[in-house]
Parts: sequence; structure tokens; C-alpha cells
Amino acid sequence: MIFKRLFKGLAKTREKLTSRLKTLFSINRTLDDDFIDELEELLYLSDMGGTAVRVIDRIKDAYAAGEIKNSGEVFDFLKAQLREIMDEPEIALPEHSAPPTVILVVGVNGCGKTTSIAKLGYLYTQAGKKVVFGACDTFRAAAVEQLTLWSERIGARIVKKEAGSDPAAVAFDAIDIGLREKADVIIVDTAGRLHTQQNLMQELEKIKRVLSKKIPDAPHEVLLVLDATTGQNAVVQAQQFGEAVDVTGLFLAKLDGTAKGGAVVSIREQVRIPVKFVGVGETYEDVEFFNAESFVDAMLE
Repeated sequence: MIFKRLFKGLAKTREKLTSRLKTLFSINRTLDDDFIDELEELLYLSDMGGTAVRVIDRIKDAYAAGEIKNSGEVFDFLKAQLREIMDEPEIALPEHSAPPTVILVVGVNGCGKTTSIAKLGYLYTQAGKKVVFGACDTFRAAAVEQLTLWSERIGARIVKKEAGSDPAAVAFDAIDIGLREKADVIIVDTAGRLHTQQNLMQELEKIKRVLSKKIPDAPHEVLLVLDATTGQNAVVQAQQFGEAVDVTGLFLAKLDGTAKGGAVVSIREQVRIPVKFVGVGETYEDVEFFNAESFVDAMLE
């Protein structure tokens, strides 16, 4: 069931690659420059960026070393290389030893942050955890309304204030209520921002200070939501936010809406922040823990 959702979510990426991959690997062609060039072009089509060049270089080196002898052996070698790039420890729901676990969620405007929070909350409620949402995107009424709707659907508590309120004050109340009501998890939404917007980055630091005053080592997790449809731009965002904020994990949203799934490989290679969750549809149930082997299989099968 889980793999089926991921397989469906990567349909656009796979459709862009599959027919040409089948043609490329359907006959036992000589492993020559033309074959290599066609394969490199296919990897670029999936938006792997510079990672495509490095994967192709590994294939050339493996051929020169006798590890692969013909084009027919390249496909399995390619999958093995992608799995190696993507490989990371098995992901579990973040859970602090002393509840509540506090998760701060950040990202740019329009990245799918609010829906991703709902999906994350759903995973926790399905695990029997008591969840509190802190609606700290106070300058966008639609975000608060959307998060309120999601909270009702998944059975989470929401803490919010009137539009234009101090986001840090909402964060304070969310922690206060979460502690008082013995919540297992507190997920804090934030306004969309770019790493270059100093006033918003300072606001984010203020939220973090408020969280840590109430719970000394909070936030325990800082998740950056990336829009998969932006391809290589998502790689740049991950790099920039990683430098500006102590990001501990990535939530890749809208994977079902893009043919640029290869950018995930590039993100993993270049940023080294673990991809922890992927959104593969529009409902709060369309979410999965990231798994490198399943991802590569779903992209290339």
C-alpha cells in the first residue's frame, strides 16, 4: 500500500523517463559515447542537474575498470548508484525522550507547508499521539483557516490568535497549552519566507527562543518543506535554508505534481540534510516516510 502511493506519486517523473529508458535498454547496444549521451540526457530530463554528470562519470569509470561490460548491465548499475547516493538511515517519526516533541516547520510561500503539517499531524495521530498545532502564520488568514480545517479532520488541537498577532505569542500559547494538556507533539507553523528576508528570519529566531524558554531543548526538529515541482530550485532553497536555519530534515511536498523527481537525488547528494517525508497527493493521508530504495524503484521501474 505504501509503495503503491509512492509509485503513483512518481508517475509523472516515471512517464517522462520510462519509454525512452525502455528504448535505450531494450537492445544490447554497445556502451559507446552515443549511449552515454542519451542516458545523460534522460537523467537531466528528470532534473538531476549536476548529479547526472557525476553518475555518468561513475558509469564510465566502472566500464573502464571492467565492472560493467555492456549497455545491458548499465541499468542495474545505475539503480545501485542512485540508491547509494540516496541512502540514509531508516526514518521514524521524530519523538523526544521527554514529551512533548516540538517540531518547527519552515519554507517559502507556496511550498505546500500547511498541507504538509496536516500530513505530519496525521502520521502522529495515526500512531496514537496527541497533537497540537501552533498557527504562527498569523499574517495569512487563509493559512490559519486551512490549518484549522485540517486539525478538525485529523483530530488535532489548534492554537491560534487573531490575524496580525505576534507569531511568537502564538508559539508561546501553543507550548503552554501543549504542556498543560499533556500533548505528545506540538507542530509549529510559520510564515513563508526566503532566507534573505532578514526581518522574517529574525522573527523565526524569536519563535525559536520562545520555544526554548518553555522547553529548554526545543525545537527538537526543524523541518524544511520543499516544493518538488520547482526541481533544481528546491536544491538551492535547501542549501540556503540549511545555512540560515538549523534544519534537521526535509519534507518534500507535491511530488505527485512533477516530472522533476530526479531533483530529490540532487538534493540528497548536494545538501546532505535527510529527506524524511514525501507528500504524494492532495489529502492528508497522502504522505510517506522517505525510503531510498523504494524511491529509486518507483522512479525507474
